Amino acid sequence: MNKIGCGVFHSRFVFLRMLYIHSYQELPVPQNAYEQKAIDFCKKWLSGKQAFTLHTSGSTGIPKSIDLTREQMMASAELTGKTFGLSQGDTALVCVNIDYIAGVMMLVRGMTLGLKLVIVPPAGNPFVKYPETLNVDYDFVALVPLQIQQIIEDGGVGLQKLNAMKAVIVGGAAVNLALQDQIKQLKVPTFATYGMTETVSHIAIKKLNGIPQNTDEFEVLSGVEIKTDQRSCLAIKAAASNHEWIFTNDVVELTEGKKFKIVGRYDNIINSGGVKIQLEEVEKQLLAIPYAESDSWILSKRFFAWGIPDNNLGQKLVVFVENKEVLPETKELFLKKIQENLPKYKSPKEIYFVNEFLETPTGKIDKRAVASHFGC
Repeated sequence: MNKIGCGVFHSRFVFLRMLYIHSYQELPVPQNAYEQKAIDFCKKWLSGKQAFTLHTSGSTGIPKSIDLTREQMMASAELTGKTFGLSQGDTALVCVNIDYIAGVMMLVRGMTLGLKLVIVPPAGNPFVKYPETLNVDYDFVALVPLQIQQIIEDGGVGLQKLNAMKAVIVGGAAVNLALQDQIKQLKVPTFATYGMTETVSHIAIKKLNGIPQNTDEFEVLSGVEIKTDQRSCLAIKAAASNHEWIFTNDVVELTEGKKFKIVGRYDNIINSGGVKIQLEEVEKQLLAIPYAESDSWILSKRFFAWGIPDNNLGQKLVVFVENKEVLPETKELFLKKIQENLPKYKSPKEIYFVNEFLETPTGKIDKRAVASHFGC
């Protein structure tokens, strides 16, 4: 690999609380623990280190260690550059956690593609949390759904910066229908990504705005092969997977060409009274109900369906909503509205309101932790 040439400006000389890397020969003395992690990784990469151990976030299971090779990570970075038209000298904002694959790969893309990097710790809206980021013009950013939602809702110069980029990718969790409607208003091409630590970040994307309009189908990137196993779960083979098949727990439908639709997680199927229920399908149907204007706010933010132990049903279908608590009579009427519009076996038996969801370090909802807080 040709190493990108020359000096790095440290944040104390350029921007406070923010690392601005425009080249990689001389790395600065870090000013805080987060900068230390970024600099340490860059040093290891530039020294020619051939293998790296990363950790999954634990949002869909027990956290585990994943060993990746330099070649896998470079292949992924080059594929991202090709897909989104990134070139040497472009500037990327790194505001997802560098302890995990999404943030690490932003660093690798910088060093592989010759990008200038602005690195800040994760925040709901980095442009508000770190106003000095507004002094830079960006070409590319990776965000989690909560971040792009916050940037859109806050508006202002931060939103202008977003709209001036070449591309924005959103990953780490599903983009719900309400957020999709917000994203449609953006000028910047915005894509949902599909991937995981084992596949070295994304291997498929779907457009969320512009022309063509957003779709439920993910399209795999160049050089990626897919198939399904006996569970109808997706299997992936690519240069980023070291040309080996990676078997996921995501139930999918393969469609025309190299495309697929996600049905839900295989481990998000519950058995309630002998009926198997895919939790993601329940969530989609909840959003499709024609609510009265007075009730529509209840599911306007984040929520998820879940199965909790039940003596009669085995598992009982419930919903957790990130919102303020409502009056008992309001919740009863809302639950009745849902039960009138959904089949009996797909109707939640209870709704729990949570002021603020617990999250994993990568910004995903920690569903198990939220449920356990209620003794579920």
